[in-house]
Amino acid sequence: MTATASLPEISSWLAENGPKQLELLLQAIVFHPSVPILIADSDRHYKDASSGAGRLLGVPREALIGRNMDEFVFPEFKPKVSEFWQSFLRLGKHEGTLQLLGVDGKPREMRYAVKANVLPVRHVLVLRDHASEGDVPAWVQDLALFLLNVDGQIATWYSGAERIYGYTTEEAVGQPISFLYPSEYASENRLQEALKRSAKEGHFGDERWGMRKDGTRFWANVITMGLNDESGELQGYAVAVRDFSDRHEQDRELTGKLRFSKLGSVSTTEIPGIVSGEFDRIPEVNDTFLQLIGYTREDLSTGRLRWPDLSPPEYFVLDEVAHEEALRFGACTPYDKELFRKDGTRVSVRVATAVLQLSPFRWISFIRDLSSYLEEKPVEEEAVQLTQSFEEIVGRSPAVRRMLGQVEVVAPTNATVLILGETGTGKELIARAVHRSSLRRDRPFITLNCAAIPTGLLESELFGYERGAFTGALTQKVGRFECADKGTLFLDEVGDIPLDLQPKLLRALQEKSFERLGGTKTIPIDVRLVAATNRNLPQMMGDKLFRSDLYYRLMVFPITTSPLRDHPEDIPVLARHFMRKYAVEMGKHVDTIQDDTMQALVSWPWPGNVRELENFIERSVILSRGPQLRAPLTEIRSDIGPPVRKRTLEQVEREHIILVLGESGGVISEAASRLGMPRTTLNAMMRKLGISRKDI
Repeated sequence: MTATASLPEISSWLAENGPKQLELLLQAIVFHPSVPILIADSDRHYKDASSGAGRLLGVPREALIGRNMDEFVFPEFKPKVSEFWQSFLRLGKHEGTLQLLGVDGKPREMRYAVKANVLPVRHVLVLRDHASEGDVPAWVQDLALFLLNVDGQIATWYSGAERIYGYTTEEAVGQPISFLYPSEYASENRLQEALKRSAKEGHFGDERWGMRKDGTRFWANVITMGLNDESGELQGYAVAVRDFSDRHEQDRELTGKLRFSKLGSVSTTEIPGIVSGEFDRIPEVNDTFLQLIGYTREDLSTGRLRWPDLSPPEYFVLDEVAHEEALRFGACTPYDKELFRKDGTRVSVRVATAVLQLSPFRWISFIRDLSSYLEEKPVEEEAVQLTQSFEEIVGRSPAVRRMLGQVEVVAPTNATVLILGETGTGKELIARAVHRSSLRRDRPFITLNCAAIPTGLLESELFGYERGAFTGALTQKVGRFECADKGTLFLDEVGDIPLDLQPKLLRALQEKSFERLGGTKTIPIDVRLVAATNRNLPQMMGDKLFRSDLYYRLMVFPITTSPLRDHPEDIPVLARHFMRKYAVEMGKHVDTIQDDTMQALVSWPWPGNVRELENFIERSVILSRGPQLRAPLTEIRSDIGPPVRKRTLEQVEREHIILVLGESGGVISEAASRLGMPRTTLNAMMRKLGISRKDI
């Protein structure tokens, strides 16, 4: 088919070839090698099978295809199979036990779970040996498969999609893809970007909020695959969606159960770590990791041993998902797996992976030996400890749980942490959580906002100065680095550090020592650095405003805070928390938020994030005179609209300059460049309009 193909020709190609592509996508998603999975038609004939199913049933995978389920059922159990199958076809899903024919000819009891019409007359059956531990794999919640045409409109719609979203075929076909998601995704062009990437790269994986017909949201794991004809022309898209809301809950519960022993000295707390690069080479490991797996540095120096060689094949999929998540968010949600030791035995570990640098690509994994660190404690005690560690962080969403999971993994190490995110998203709270969960929790936590200190004074604030170092230095001053010795130093707005000061900061981090301003004595320090910024550091590197070597030194373990618009389900919890907080401070009895007020709060995008929400609730408590929160909804209701205001030219200029300064992080030279004027002219305008740093 050529590029001049007509829309009917494209639709015909999609109708003929789309289901085949969806079946390939289905197999790619569900055929985990270690899980016994079978795809059957309505007559119980196996159309495909995983290698795990072949091993469980005692025959090669290829020998299963085309055969009937009844051939593997113990003869006396066959009437029950027919009975459960008819019930399954009627209900669309079924779970229970089967008696299958073992290799020795004896009955073998299996548990099963089956979902109907994931594709037309294609049913997915998952088995589990009744004697083995665990339940039928949790992925059998359901799978929505559907096709999109080249314009992103729904072309076909299957039963699994109907079960997940609640729309019938008649309601869904012809609708744009944005039909299935909250309105903010369409406005941000995130869906179109996903389609573009899947067309360019072949497929694209993402997680985002999905919207059901009844208006409820669910956390959707989405895989989009571009479909091309023989000539390479795009004909449409195949989409697979899974409801991962439960998985996020389970991930958080697992993370909450991981507690690490108090160890004596800092030298004994080293966490196994491994750095891997392109083609999964392992250029760097620490001694603790070598002890864990039993290899020597000589074993790794040849380059023949790579990361996949240490992982059992059944965990390859988990590793790939973790790497994709790390690419999207900077770091992945911690997950459990096994590693091969040199002697062939396995060790259970928990892994958190983060992107170290993009070019050349390298990632770092922090690895914990679960057999050594997992303590048997009651769930109630674990919950108390979790609350104490993160008592200032309010929220239950997957986004918040992902952040806290990353904090729990990196906190016991001495690794540098870089917290990225928009202003008002709680970066300092995450930094404090890292400190409080670390072995330095009883040592100082020193903070410095690099944007709040005049450029000329920042060096002395960081490193201190000797008496007589400059005019007015009448006494010796101890800097923040020295104050934070044996503790944690939090550098907020690290992107605002002047370019000429960055080499000295890099040297202090690498050599763990520094000299005071005007001094010659080298002072050793033991400081754990946590940095934060809302600026685009890679872009600043391209603009020669931030050193690349310092960037990579800070990017050991990045944590990204999510904007409030990406987890609106936390807004009710945050609103009630702030209401109670300020009601107590003001001595008021305000304890109720009306439904229409809460709906307005949830619907507003909160460009200033949690900080803006907190300030709005504080203002609302001030205005409240009774038990109900009296919120000024005209400020946030999009249907009411802003009041008409007459502004002077000076007011417009002032607002625009403040906006550009904010986007430039307060850097005058960068803001002047964006405004197309000399720096001296901008300084003069700022003085004329009364603009200072507190306005930014």
